[in-house]
Amino acid sequence: MAETIMLFAIPGFFLLIAVELVAARWLGRQVYRLNDAISSIGLGVLSQISGVFSKALQVGIYAVVLQQVALFELPVDSPWVWISGLLLYDFCYYWLHRAGHEVNLLWAAHVVHHQSERYNLSTALRQSSSGALFGWIFYLPMALLGFPLEVFAVVAVIDLLYQYWIHTELVPKLGWFDRVFASPSNHRAHHAVNMRYLDRNYGGLLILWDRLFGTFVEEDERDPPVYGTRAPLRSFNPLWANLEVYAGLLRDTLRSRSWGDRFKLWFARPGWRPADVQTADPKPEFDIARSEFNPTLPPLRAAYVLLQFIALLGAAVLFLMQAANWSLPAALAYAFGLILSLTTLGVLLEDHPRAAIFEALRLFALALSGVVLHALSLATTPSWLVYVLSAFAAVSLLLLWLSQARHATPPRASSAGAGGAVSSQGVQGDRAIGTAGLDEIAARRVVDGSFNEDGRKTSFSVIANTGGSP
Repeated sequence: MAETIMLFAIPGFFLLIAVELVAARWLGRQVYRLNDAISSIGLGVLSQISGVFSKALQVGIYAVVLQQVALFELPVDSPWVWISGLLLYDFCYYWLHRAGHEVNLLWAAHVVHHQSERYNLSTALRQSSSGALFGWIFYLPMALLGFPLEVFAVVAVIDLLYQYWIHTELVPKLGWFDRVFASPSNHRAHHAVNMRYLDRNYGGLLILWDRLFGTFVEEDERDPPVYGTRAPLRSFNPLWANLEVYAGLLRDTLRSRSWGDRFKLWFARPGWRPADVQTADPKPEFDIARSEFNPTLPPLRAAYVLLQFIALLGAAVLFLMQAANWSLPAALAYAFGLILSLTTLGVLLEDHPRAAIFEALRLFALALSGVVLHALSLATTPSWLVYVLSAFAAVSLLLLWLSQARHATPPRASSAGAGGAVSSQGVQGDRAIGTAGLDEIAARRVVDGSFNEDGRKTSFSVIANTGGSP
């Protein structure tokens, strides 16, 4: 049932993104960038793909605890069980979310959701692929109290879906509503890296938990939220987005000479590092006015990436609908293809020198994949689909060649790297920086863009540099 709810919600996600985009244009606001939106939605797709394989961990452990050690047997048909289950789930979520900001190991998973330097509905879809590794621990109290598995699964989806609409800059403060529920204003403050907002407003459905436990902060118009993390990702590579903090923790662990510090590092607050590591490799001071990561792409290349991404979304929906009916090898092969494709598009968005080569290899692999699956009978692959995949790959290769032939490479952002090099800011702990919008932070600098003296944008093409709305 929970999976069905999520599948039906997908069209709604994109409809609301379209509404937000139109509303922003009408209000004269620029809240979307094509590269950032594709990156965020792609990470959401990657999270759903990984969830097909990892949900057995969380659901399986919950089911075992429920069957073996539950204190009560609560009826699944009682409205009070559902209502109390939703409230208890949100309470558990508060502590998981808070721990995700206060413990390095958990921040390594949660950081993905905060990496975007824009704040819009596509940001809500930006989810981690490794959160299931430890997140299940925080929901065990529900199993111990005897909440049925169906109740747990559905209220989890309800809590998650509610949080979608609060990821927007276009909804102002809502008065009494802000004092009770998680709201756009409250959550804007949560995503901000301004000092006053750091590590606040964790509630998913209710903000009352933050008021009760001392983590609430009100959004202040005199200090507009600036978005991102304090150690910027500066990459559109979805694999690196999921691994960057883990890699930083591992690197610092290997560098430290103290076994105690090596252990402490994984459970300390984000930002803490062993003294010897910090001395040998100090991090620069945090600069809230730093530029956004926004490599320039010409119009044809940007249009090509958008076309491929739309095709990938369709392939991902097919996977989510059919994966349960496939053999494990077929599901893994399909998932690998999707992950490879998302990563390659990320490299294209960064305008990497070899991006076209990576993409051509991906298209050749796509043309062969249907043939291989059909030949090995790993999945029910109709012959017509083999021809469709081959034709799509051939047309895509032609479009790629055209976009590459007209690609007079402009100056690239120096920090783009090969699909996501480690930022000089380091990767774990501190949060990074993006901006709340041109209206709020007029003095910000944007990579490959320029501003006049009053902070308004003076040289940007909406699609040519992927700096405008999708």
